[in-house]
Amino acid sequence: MEIAPNRKALTHERIVDTASRAIRRAGFQGVGVGDIMKEAGLTHGGFYAHFASRDALLAEALAHAGQQSAARIAKGNAAREAEGASPLRALVDGYLSERHLSGTENGCAVAALVSEMPRQSPDVRAAAAERVRGLVSAVERALPEGAAPGLAAAIASQLVGALQLARALGDNAEGKALLADNRRALLARHDVSSSPST
Repeated sequence: MEIAPNRKALTHERIVDTASRAIRRAGFQGVGVGDIMKEAGLTHGGFYAHFASRDALLAEALAHAGQQSAARIAKGNAAREAEGASPLRALVDGYLSERHLSGTENGCAVAALVSEMPRQSPDVRAAAAERVRGLVSAVERALPEGAAPGLAAAIASQLVGALQLARALGDNAEGKALLADNRRALLARHDVSSSPST
């Protein structure tokens, strides 16, 4: 019989979930503990019952964001593969989608936060490095067997960079065109399937 989480565990989960969305939306420096607790519907004073420090929360929120993103990517990939897309096409089309362009708060934590990651505490940097490794691993799993060493890292870098540049241009025709150009370029070079890119 599964034991239901207690109230403290549920509150902890709510804080982490709120923080994971907040950091992707506003960046590490864009949110404080008070902001996160308020958005979670809690008082600032309750924070230290759950976390030893702000950095402890950020590291856990980053891990949570990565898990959410990986689950969302896997679900989208499965749906696109069921429609006949190769694993790489499914990943590229989903990652460089218009939905991801406008969905910073619920999207990939690496794309949302990568430029800030090196300036964080060691614990947050370690959590960030795990997110980067997770993204590279997801690309590696999508590549055909026998792909060149280092190709997954190169493709992951292009995915993140393209999404960041498109977001800098905006959720508009110019940003969407940049995503489409990168989808076409990546798939023309690396995808072995013959179905057209969306």
